Amino acid sequence: MGSSQKKNRNTSEIAVSKLQKNRQNQPSIESITKGIFNGNLTALSRGITLVESQNNKHIQKASKLIKACLPKSGNSIRIGITGVPGVGKSTFIEALGELVTNLGKKVAVLAIDPSSSISKGSILGDKTRMESLVKNKLAFIRPSASSGSLGGVAQRTRETIALCEAAGYEIILIETVGVGQSEIAVHSMVDFFLLLKLSGAGDELQGIKRGIIEMSDAIVINKADGNNIKKAKTAQNEFRNALHLYPIKDSGWRPKVLLCSALENEGVDLIWKQVISYVMETKKSGYFQQNRVSQNKYWLMQTIEDRLKNNFYNRTDIKEELKIQLELLNENKVSPFTAANYLLSI
Repeated sequence: MGSSQKKNRNTSEIAVSKLQKNRQNQPSIESITKGIFNGNLTALSRGITLVESQNNKHIQKASKLIKACLPKSGNSIRIGITGVPGVGKSTFIEALGELVTNLGKKVAVLAIDPSSSISKGSILGDKTRMESLVKNKLAFIRPSASSGSLGGVAQRTRETIALCEAAGYEIILIETVGVGQSEIAVHSMVDFFLLLKLSGAGDELQGIKRGIIEMSDAIVINKADGNNIKKAKTAQNEFRNALHLYPIKDSGWRPKVLLCSALENEGVDLIWKQVISYVMETKKSGYFQQNRVSQNKYWLMQTIEDRLKNNFYNRTDIKEELKIQLELLNENKVSPFTAANYLLSI
């Protein structure tokens, strides 16, 4: 045997040995669960990575992990925060997170980064934009790629919430990418939905879209500082007037329009008070728990749809037949509906 062959064989044996060791060193679901219950950040991060994985073996393990964590979940206040890019979401979330941790509460930030539809890549830069909060021992920041799922929301964010709650995080902040249908998806997994707006951007009234306003429990005009204060107050009045055109929400809560300067940390405390007032009112009326029950039903149906879709496209026979049907479609030999009916009948 030549020296090059021996070298290649040794390299291969070393690689196999390393792979076997890595598999042996992988923590069990029991140890990850125990670590999460003890507030161990490494265990929590591993658990979330497992939940986000599309590997079939990982999906099975993730199901066991989620089942183990569910009895200790549900004890947080979940807040969704949305707004167009540039509105200052990261700065606002950091200011709110610092305020909450100063009150002695643990806060988890789930920041969803949009994945490129072309390269499938994601920047995941939220940690770099929250330099102060990332060093806070009471805070946990987890940026996740949207991976092309509904509205740019990470596919497993719902399960990630449960893991964070099991780890003892009392406040869960979920940042949307602020585009498309992401607001709808986030709204369906939070207790309080906050819309950040800018003044002087020319969209105070034109930008009031019925759907997003109906979902919002508070509208916050951010960057209300310096020369922008007058414009911010004008925008605040315009939004207040517009809100009178909307019916009272099912929760019985009327959305408030507040001013804030996240950069100068002004007005953030008033926003937090509004969140607490909302939670107290809705818990007293029973809406808080009723809403969570409705959300669980929604996510049951959504998970079934996602799983059926994934199972369908991952089938070997479907992959092969899909290629054939696409070729026939390109040659105008079959209609999209006929091709779909054929594939679904296999």
